[in-house]
Parts: sequence; structure tokens; C-alpha cells
Amino acid sequence: MYVRRVELTDFRSYERLAVDLDPGVSVLVGQNGMGKTNLIEALGYVATLDSHRVATDAPLVRAGAASAVIRCAIVHDGRELLVELEVVPGKANRARLNRSPVRRPREVLGALRMVLFAPEDLELVRGDPAARRRYLDDLLVARQPRYAGVRADYDRVIKQRNALLRTAYLTRKVGGTRGQDLSTLMVWDQHLAHHGAELLAGRLELVAALGPHLTKAYDAVAAGRAAASIAYTSGLGDVLAPDRAALEQALLDALQERRTAEIERGVTLVGPHRDDLTLSLGDLPAKGYASHGESWSFALALRLAAYDLLRSDGIEPVLVLDDVFAELDAGRRDRLAALVADAGQLLVTCAVPEDVPPSLRGVRFDVTLGSVTRAQ
Repeated sequence: MYVRRVELTDFRSYERLAVDLDPGVSVLVGQNGMGKTNLIEALGYVATLDSHRVATDAPLVRAGAASAVIRCAIVHDGRELLVELEVVPGKANRARLNRSPVRRPREVLGALRMVLFAPEDLELVRGDPAARRRYLDDLLVARQPRYAGVRADYDRVIKQRNALLRTAYLTRKVGGTRGQDLSTLMVWDQHLAHHGAELLAGRLELVAALGPHLTKAYDAVAAGRAAASIAYTSGLGDVLAPDRAALEQALLDALQERRTAEIERGVTLVGPHRDDLTLSLGDLPAKGYASHGESWSFALALRLAAYDLLRSDGIEPVLVLDDVFAELDAGRRDRLAALVADAGQLLVTCAVPEDVPPSLRGVRFDVTLGSVTRAQ
């Protein structure tokens, strides 16, 4: 799989842009603030329908424009697929596949599989659980796009259930009764348990498959200085099997057990939206104990493990290293270059070309404000 062409209209800093890409290594060179990451972000949006930099769509649209358009031609197994996305802040985005409209934008997921490593990925190690949950769920969808629907259904249930609990909480605060306010809570319990069990089982299966790839990737990046591992941590308990029926019942039992606490706090306290991915180096948690270099290595290993897992599934994702080499010492740069040199398509961004190891200096593109030009 590779991206043959990307076109942007009113996306971030680009009024209009068209770039033709090739398989193999492409290096985007430009000073900070010129738009290298904006181009990468557009490709990431096609792959995940989300930005790795911002939580809302509004910043993706160029100032003064009403919407942004991303067109991406993707070649896979000798066939070309055209994905078109229109990003409209405050409204539903629109999508087309081979110029035909689709009912929901998420129907284009799977057209482009991409693994992106960016400086923001340090939050996978040092940040809140939400970053690690998103890492798992994005990879889950990349492997099996049907999980996009599972995520959407689960998020909808949590939103509705929280609204119900919040209304009951506020009603009580002003002296009302809670009975009628919570009359439909058990219905939402059933929905949460059903969709939550499906999502949780998918995550558990994913972590089991990902673990060996993570250990191998960290060992390669860090030159065997420590053993890295991951484990899924759930409010239902530390040892779980991906048995959907058993997980659904466990969620129902936990919801019943936490009912009083949820009503008192006005929020859903049970479910995979509160779980975490525990990262360990040896016997110690990476968060709080890993050095800066170890944290970078772990974050990089998580992305490389995702890349290797997709490849082992028969998927050849596009690999993107966004301003990564500037953060690594010479040893880690060379080891990383050796690990990714055989990627079907590798996109590298940098401000200084010398930061990129010689083995990865493929086709060069010069990025200036508003334009991307292939170097002669």
C-alpha cells in the first residue's frame, strides 16, 4: 500500500496543494512552521478520521475558509482508490470513495492504513490513560475497520448514559426525586455492557497480539538495555479473557455494584472508557520511572510494534516518521533506520537533512510556506 497523490484545499496552511508520491522513502525537508506536519496530518486524517494534534476539526480549516478538502489516491494490490473528505467545522463531515458519496465518513476507514510516529507520542508513555486508549483503539480499527462502528456505538451509549446520570444528579441537588430521572438507566446498562464487551474483547485480543512485537521493537531500538512489556488494566480486574459473553456479564455486575456511586457523582464509572494500557520496563512502570531517552524509545517501540503487527496480518501500512530523528541520539537513529529501511512507503519529515541517516535519504521534497516541491 502506498499514497500516490495527495491534494489539499484550504487545509491548515495550504490554500491549494497537490503532491505526487512514490513507494519507498520520501523526505520532506523544511524549517519549523512551514507545513510539513500539516501534510502528514492530512494523511493521518484519511487513515483515522481524526487529528493527532487537535481534538476538534476547526483548526484544520484554513483561516477564512468554510471547509477543507483532502483528496488521497491510494494504491493497494495494484488497484487505485480515491478517498475524498470534506471537513466542515460544526457540521457533519462528508466523504466520497472513488467519487461516490458514502453514507458515513467512517466507511472510508481501511482505505489507507498508516502508522505515524510524532513528537506528541511521548504522551503515550508520560501522559494520561486517554492517549493510550486512543492508541489501542486506532490500531484496533486499522486491523479491523468494523471496530469503528463499535467505538461509535459505545461512545454514543456513554454520552447518553452520562447525560441521564447528570440530569438526575442536578435534579437531586435542587430537591427533586431521582426515580423517574433514572427510569431508563437499566436500558443503557444493557447497551453499555453489550458494546463495551465487544470493545474490551477486541482490546484484549489486540494487546495479546501486540505484546511480543513491542518487546522485540524496544529491544531493537534500545539495544537490549531493558525488557519492555505491556498489559491491559481494567476496572473489572487484571486477568481477563476475551470472552464476550463473560465480559458483558462482568460489566453488568460492575454497573450494579457501582450504581450508588454513579448516581452520587453523575457520571459513568464502569467500562472500557476508564481502562488503561500499563507500560513496563523490567519490573517498573515506564511512567514515572523511565528516563527521557527510555520514554522516547518506548513510544517509538509502540509505533513500530503496531507497524509490525499490521504487516504480520498481511497489511503493508504507510509508515510516517514526523520530526523524529532530531530527538534521537546517533545510535538510536541508526538502529531505527535499519528497522524501517524496507518499508513499502516511508515518509520522513525533518528540519535538517543531516538528521536523517544516509540510508533513508530517498526522494527529497522541499517544504516552504504553502508549497511542497520535489527536489531535482
